[in-house]
Amino acid sequence: MFTGIITDVGRVLARESGDAGVRFRIATAFTADGIAIGASIACAGPCLTVVEKGTDAGAHWFAVDVSPETLEKTTAATWQAGTRLNLERSLKIGDELGGHIVTGHVDGVAGVTARGDEGGYSRFEFAAPERLARYIAKKGSVALDGTSLTVNEADGARFSVMLIPHTLEVTTWGQTGPGGRVNIEVDLMARYAERLFTGADKIQEKSDADG
Repeated sequence: MFTGIITDVGRVLARESGDAGVRFRIATAFTADGIAIGASIACAGPCLTVVEKGTDAGAHWFAVDVSPETLEKTTAATWQAGTRLNLERSLKIGDELGGHIVTGHVDGVAGVTARGDEGGYSRFEFAAPERLARYIAKKGSVALDGTSLTVNEADGARFSVMLIPHTLEVTTWGQTGPGGRVNIEVDLMARYAERLFTGADKIQEKSDADG
């Protein structure tokens, strides 16, 4: 579980393809001694498991394996040496929940359709997959490339967010522009709300049929 508050921007050092997917080695400011093998780290959104770690000439790194399914459904397929990634370590009991509840289970990929810079702030516009449109609401939460953001406006599958200067500086968003693709995870609470309503409707339909 995560909060969508980015705590480091990592960089892909190496990409190694194998029969079961791809292994990425990622440079990080997190100390290798402080990362446990098997720990979960959100890398540009997807929750990935640390399988190796180390320190080379004082520079820390960790490695993760990415499955074919994750490669297919996220931007991980495009990661190469040099790709910068928003990183967040998993939430601990007692940590401050500064963003919103994020699982690291990416729902799809959204396209950046426009960016407007206004006095240090940046307004981004996106086109999400149509199947996710019902989960995106004005003033609701959404995780984009692992970052917890508030939806400014929403119209069907198109929506916008406003990023403050601090977020632009400490994440990969400062270098993101039109034509970019970002991982999107919709609000978990919206999913539960939908399930509650559709579940209640189905129970009522069954009751009517049985009655």
